[in-house]
Amino acid sequence: AAILASIAFHSRVTADDVYREGITAISADDLAAAKKFNCTIKLLSICERITDEQGERISARVYPALIPLDHPLATVNGAFNAVVVESENTGRLMFYGQGAGGAPTAGAVMGDLVMAARNRVFGGRGPLESTYASLPIAPIDDVPTRYYISMRVADRSGVLAQVAGEFTKRSVSIAEVRQEGAGDDARLIVVTHRASDRAQSETVAALEKMDAVIKVSSVLRLEGTNE
Repeated sequence: AAILASIAFHSRVTADDVYREGITAISADDLAAAKKFNCTIKLLSICERITDEQGERISARVYPALIPLDHPLATVNGAFNAVVVESENTGRLMFYGQGAGGAPTAGAVMGDLVMAARNRVFGGRGPLESTYASLPIAPIDDVPTRYYISMRVADRSGVLAQVAGEFTKRSVSIAEVRQEGAGDDARLIVVTHRASDRAQSETVAALEKMDAVIKVSSVLRLEGTNE
């Protein structure tokens, strides 16, 4: 993510600038719920130039997220990797191929060795980094995204209104709500529209303190949509 962001946005981005989360919290219930929303879950590396009231900045982040099944990254499986590039003038481009395995790895290593040998023979050097833009890095709190929030709740009247109220307090717009099960196994799933990561995190923290919410089971981002 740091390398791709540095190349794409002509700014120095280091590994410490990349926000990251792993996949250990993903459950079978999350995968099943994703299908009901016509989505799947993929580990994404996202490098993005964002423009807001603070000007142009870079966001580089890695985390598991829901993406719609009709998104090109949804079909990338096994040893294959893919990079999707979106720009104003070219639209969406996708580069797809094997990212693991003996032959692909050997080919990539040999390519680097041949380039290094060529530079030694001809007295040249590899291309230098381009940092003329020098854009600042946006903290994850300022990055807008959508959220999928799954929670176990008390199965009684008024709970949905209480939960919705916490979202409203922080100007987080709800796109969809689903309730599954009943009694002690009642499950409420909320999908939001885009809002800052700070607002979404504060909402989740408030939900965890509510008496009506037994447990916030899962919090995932939703990428690949324009809402």
